[in-house]
Amino acid sequence: MVSKSEQDSIKKKLFKKLLDENRFWSYDMAGVETINDDMLILKTLIHLDMADIDLLFLIYPSGKIKKVWREQLAIQGDYYRSLNLFLAWFYFGIKKPSSYLKMIETKRLNSFAQ
Repeated sequence: MVSKSEQDSIKKKLFKKLLDENRFWSYDMAGVETINDDMLILKTLIHLDMADIDLLFLIYPSGKIKKVWREQLAIQGDYYRSLNLFLAWFYFGIKKPSSYLKMIETKRLNSFAQ
């Protein structure tokens, strides 16, 4: 982990990149403090490159990043399939990413059926 001031600097950098790429088009964003950590993690995983994703691991515990990915991105099905397979394998060390994603999606669908 890095110091609090370095964390803030990295968050601002990621936020600015997302703003510059118009990734908050439907939100009124005054500054990085206007979004929560989960949204910053999710948007970075979806829209930014590997170097930026690597920065997430400097400012957040890997368990938090994985939790956001698992609960918000991995359940998206075919739309983000390739991205999820890559993230599962490369960043989270999941040996059988396709099977893992299927399990996550099935659990999510079953939770709606109950």
